[in-house]
Amino acid sequence: MARWRQLTKASGLVVGALAAGAGVVIAAEKIAVGRLRLRPDPAAGELLGQLRDQALTVLADDGVPLHVEISGPDEAPVTIVFSHGYTLSQDIWHYQRQALAGARLVFWDQRGHGRSGRGDPERSTIGQLGADLAAVLAATMPAGGRVVLVGHSMGGMTIMALAARRPDLFTADDAPLKVGGTVLIATAASGIDPSRWLPAPLRLVARQAAPLVLRGVSRGWPAAVIERSRQAAGDVAFLSTRYMAFGDPGVSPAMVDFTERIIRATPVEVVAEFYLALADHDQEAALAVLGAVPATVVVGDRDRVISARRSAELAAHIAGAELVMVPGAGHLVILEQPAAVNEAIAALLARI
Repeated sequence: MARWRQLTKASGLVVGALAAGAGVVIAAEKIAVGRLRLRPDPAAGELLGQLRDQALTVLADDGVPLHVEISGPDEAPVTIVFSHGYTLSQDIWHYQRQALAGARLVFWDQRGHGRSGRGDPERSTIGQLGADLAAVLAATMPAGGRVVLVGHSMGGMTIMALAARRPDLFTADDAPLKVGGTVLIATAASGIDPSRWLPAPLRLVARQAAPLVLRGVSRGWPAAVIERSRQAAGDVAFLSTRYMAFGDPGVSPAMVDFTERIIRATPVEVVAEFYLALADHDQEAALAVLGAVPATVVVGDRDRVISARRSAELAAHIAGAELVMVPGAGHLVILEQPAAVNEAIAALLARI
């Protein structure tokens, strides 16, 4: 009995210490986030996520409804089509909508993201996203029009998958629809490691465990529990989004909140399915097709999701591609330093 009392006392001390430690961490997080929110925030008055255009529903080849929005005159000689990244939505292009408002613009939510529908989990692949983009182009582009494709992260991979699927859009001068150029932002053709932002000792564990766990999540077994945890994450989600998505520690809290809301709105099953798709992504063979038209690769030199080195390698393997390295920017360079991205798009338009 004395031995049992000693064990229970020791267990109580351990549990108490862990609880106290967790309390200290939570308190520190709240203090850190509170201090960040007290700083002047130039984006506090921005209508982030509230810009809307003419809506259209496009059916993918498997019947999944894709939400599309179009602005600008139909007779414009060039249309710019924007494909967003993993766990995001078309709303992430806020500053591009503003800066390029006079042009003909097409924005769409990738399947499972934003306002688009979900399909069979087996179709959650980068190749399918390329087919979805082809459907969006067919539904939104006037005959004889030219298009510039702009893609961020997974959206850039979507463009690569389109090039692999429909090389004629890039190479045939007499095609009814012609891709005139591409802007690939914070993306890579292969070698994606979704765990690279973790501390080195945890990467191996994550690489081995993630596929098994995420395949289970994509089938729905612990999804409800994980979803509730995500919704309650609060300050932890704010700090992790700030670290993962942005390069500047002083980034606008409004931008971080905006990004975190979009990520949180993406169903956990979709997060799991496309995580696995990213890990399997390899579109090296499509790069020769992309080199048939002007291309620009944009990356922040503090990108913690896809390294600047990987993006530089992408540019080196696309014939004639221009590399734009944005100092101090992270993965969401389109929000963090939109002027640099908008200038890169404008420069490519001038080239074509």
